[in-house]
Amino acid sequence: MRVRLWLSALLLVPAVSLADNRATYLLHCGGCHLMDGSGTPPEVPSLRDELGRIIQVEGGRDYLVRVPGASQAPVTDAELADIINWILTEFNADTLAPDFGSFTAEEVKNARAHTLADPLKHREALWQRYRTHVKEN
Repeated sequence: MRVRLWLSALLLVPAVSLADNRATYLLHCGGCHLMDGSGTPPEVPSLRDELGRIIQVEGGRDYLVRVPGASQAPVTDAELADIINWILTEFNADTLAPDFGSFTAEEVKNARAHTLADPLKHREALWQRYRTHVKEN
């Protein structure tokens, strides 16, 4: 099923726009997270409306780069930064902090150097930090 969705997404992308961030997202992320970023929770987390919150807590930005699907994607650090920035502004604009700063290739390179052993456990810890952050503010 996911392979068919991925292939359908690929066929919808004109060859001339493959450098476009949306096209890159569809090629490298859309097969699992779907074209609209909704995923299939809990197996494949949604990329919609939550990531802006996660990156507001310590370790959240690093986490987005280090999850296996992102860190191991066959793209350059600059391309991954562009994809993450696109996901954040396209699917999470309402949850981004007013002072949101775009990911950089250097930030991605540094985060990719550290393997994330247990993404689910790490994600839960980030959500716990976020809940604590919200209560304090």
